[in-house]
Amino acid sequence: MTRARKPAGHIAFVGAGPGDPGLMTRRAHDALLEADHVVFDRAVPSGLLDSVRSMVAEATEFSPAEGDPGDVAKVLLTEARSGRNAVRLIAGDPFAHDAVLKEVQAIARTNVHFSVVPGIDTAAGVATYAGVGTRMSVDMDDVTTVDFDGLAAALKHGSVSLAVDAGDLAAVRDGLLAAGADGTTPVAITGDGTGETQYTTVSTVDSFVAAALGFTGRVVVIVGEGVHQVDKLGWWERRPLYGWRVLVPRTKEQAGAMSARLRAYGAIPCEVPTIAVEPPRTPAQMERAIKGLVDGRYAWVIFTSANAVRAVWEKFAEHGLDARHFGGVKIACIGEATADAVRAFGIQPELIPAGDQSSEGLLAEFAPYDEIFDPVGRVLLPRADIATETLAAGLTERGWEVDDVTAYRTVRAAPPPEEIRNAIKSGGFDAVLFTSSSTVRNLVGIAGKPHQRTVVSVIGPKTAETAVEFGLRVDVQPEHASVPDLVEALAEYAVELRERLAAMPAKQRRGSKVQGPTALRFR
Repeated sequence: MTRARKPAGHIAFVGAGPGDPGLMTRRAHDALLEADHVVFDRAVPSGLLDSVRSMVAEATEFSPAEGDPGDVAKVLLTEARSGRNAVRLIAGDPFAHDAVLKEVQAIARTNVHFSVVPGIDTAAGVATYAGVGTRMSVDMDDVTTVDFDGLAAALKHGSVSLAVDAGDLAAVRDGLLAAGADGTTPVAITGDGTGETQYTTVSTVDSFVAAALGFTGRVVVIVGEGVHQVDKLGWWERRPLYGWRVLVPRTKEQAGAMSARLRAYGAIPCEVPTIAVEPPRTPAQMERAIKGLVDGRYAWVIFTSANAVRAVWEKFAEHGLDARHFGGVKIACIGEATADAVRAFGIQPELIPAGDQSSEGLLAEFAPYDEIFDPVGRVLLPRADIATETLAAGLTERGWEVDDVTAYRTVRAAPPPEEIRNAIKSGGFDAVLFTSSSTVRNLVGIAGKPHQRTVVSVIGPKTAETAVEFGLRVDVQPEHASVPDLVEALAEYAVELRERLAAMPAKQRRGSKVQGPTALRFR
């Protein structure tokens, strides 16, 4: 009798790129999703590592690569031979590092299956984010092995970039000068390359070591005439909200989309839940509403929030129902975000306000009840327990019978950590985005009022009124009440602020009372 052998695992050497999680390839993502154990370089930026942890299974193990290449290879082989998948996560590209190449060679001498997933080279990738195209790029593990003569020769044909430890900058300068590089050749030093706080300073071969004081960890040195393009082509650091710390007071489920848009503009979002969503105290109303939907009691269901959509679908799931049970019921949504929540369940809403996405905007487009064209004259309005009566009253005036049902309760969230509370009150955040009156009330209640130099952005007029009631200065309000428009409006404000500051004389700029973080970071 033969015993079944346990299938062997797989080893993947995965290039993580220079730091921005968005630069990892699709194949890198796939390898990580299959990983049981991730062995990572200490050079992998912490932000990228956090992103990887959030995407893999909770049971996935993480450990730093320790010891010489043979030691690391043994860890990977042990995992594979026990039937587990191991990922060796490397900053930049795997084959750009001599130590990793030795690990791969050690694995290749066995019969264990392995693969190598390329990553964007750190030196080349960071140079592109800094706005410089390079002729040659080198990731330096050991500065003593670098061919400085070759680098100096390459400078005659274009710019070169080098990824090095900040502590090796003096050796790089000395190597370039000894190889005959002109001391006046422009140099750019970039720290936290492709990260949220990437920063580039421009100098020359003679003086870049002094200019880079304060830089730590891995940096990228860009040498050559292409450095003159940094101010024009350095797109990553020129994004409208680059470096702004933005407070996002929303529930965890709702904050994701807003934070993603903020990051695209260069902001550093900080999500602080101000409300928690809980079921209604008595479920009888919702039970009757769900039965009425199935029985054809309603002509319309009007959703005023994604939370309301979620509450209805959770009740559907409890009773084994799905989208088919909506039958001929039509759906109206107060805005696009709510409509997207409905579409996620496979249903296309019949009505979304084209203009003002608010209760008033929906009422303006909602037809009055007509007993000839509307055989059913009842509307279901599942909402929060603290919702205003504007919509229900307006529908009643238009002749509709309204079942105004509490679908969920909103309760104030627990206060954020002391560090966050202090930052809110002391001006540690550059901007705050309010998406409802309740986010204003609850943020002030659990953490205090934002500092007067914090830019206050509100999604619509009702939220603006509440902000003013609490003594806040409203700086930004989009024309249309939606999350994308709110973020876009803040980005436009940042651009306008920067232009106003740039037009001021230097002396006036230093004493300017213009609000906003750009005044503090202007350079």
